[in-house]
Amino acid sequence: MFRKILQISIILAFIVVILGAYTRLSDAGLGCPDWPGCYGQLSVPNVKDGSTIQGFSRPLEAAKGWKEMLHRYAASTLGLTILVLFFLALKGKPQRHQSLKLPGFSAFFVMLQGAFGMWTVTLLVHPGIVTLHLIGGFVTTALLIWMLLNQSKPPAIYQHTLKKHKFILLIVLGALSLQIALGGWTSTNYAALSCGEYFPKCLNDWWPDMDFAGALYWGPLGVDYEYGTLENPARSAIQMIHRIGTLITTMLILLLIYLFRNYTHLRSNLILIAILLTIQITLGILNVVLSLLIIIAVLHNTVALLLLLSIIKLVHRIFKVPT
Repeated sequence: MFRKILQISIILAFIVVILGAYTRLSDAGLGCPDWPGCYGQLSVPNVKDGSTIQGFSRPLEAAKGWKEMLHRYAASTLGLTILVLFFLALKGKPQRHQSLKLPGFSAFFVMLQGAFGMWTVTLLVHPGIVTLHLIGGFVTTALLIWMLLNQSKPPAIYQHTLKKHKFILLIVLGALSLQIALGGWTSTNYAALSCGEYFPKCLNDWWPDMDFAGALYWGPLGVDYEYGTLENPARSAIQMIHRIGTLITTMLILLLIYLFRNYTHLRSNLILIAILLTIQITLGILNVVLSLLIIIAVLHNTVALLLLLSIIKLVHRIFKVPT
């Protein structure tokens, strides 16, 4: 029972992340200006598009409202399944031994994630809050995957890993996590197209006018951040930071693959990482040259999650020594 609900939770987590990306990228984050309902109702009001509903200044856009509500319904269902996991672990239901710490922290974290979902709306899609909400979705999925890996049988083959190689792996995990956060910051500040359709140049220049101080500007609460508030030099700086981060992260992952090439039991993991890295870089370039085609942008978010999970699986295989 525990394993089945855990698998359902992971599927739901993927759906929530994908729906969250789609909601954000289609500018539907404020499709419902209140929380947890939509214009005071449990679903999108059945009124004419563009209608102004009493108590709300923002006119209704039903399509955006449904995108936001579907994301909320999926996230709420995920939260409930994670709470069920915690209670099952509390009763000792997992097939393999599972400490209460991970299910307990996951239950706490998903409630915190729900709060960030609320703040995303009530704080008018503040870039910092939305980025933290995006990171929270990735962390939630990673926690569930780690739990599932704990429930799996340990590999039959184990090969000692050098300490320096373990250190490199942790550096890669940190660099990739930071790069994902930079991707979220790029998206929430509407900086994905700040360099135009140019790649690898930015605005047809190798180093255009950029405002790096403005790129890291947190911004006050209570301001409407829909469609962004930064000037283009700051947005261009965000885009360039993300591109430089991509280059550094790619080099580190390639170094990891090279250093781990002689660990034969990890070969399938390394091949998967290499494939996902290639797809992710391709999608990132297509995002620019195709002017952020939404299906490409959503896939870019999804593959970023898969790449992170592939690294986490490698970490689990190396650090969770079979006994």
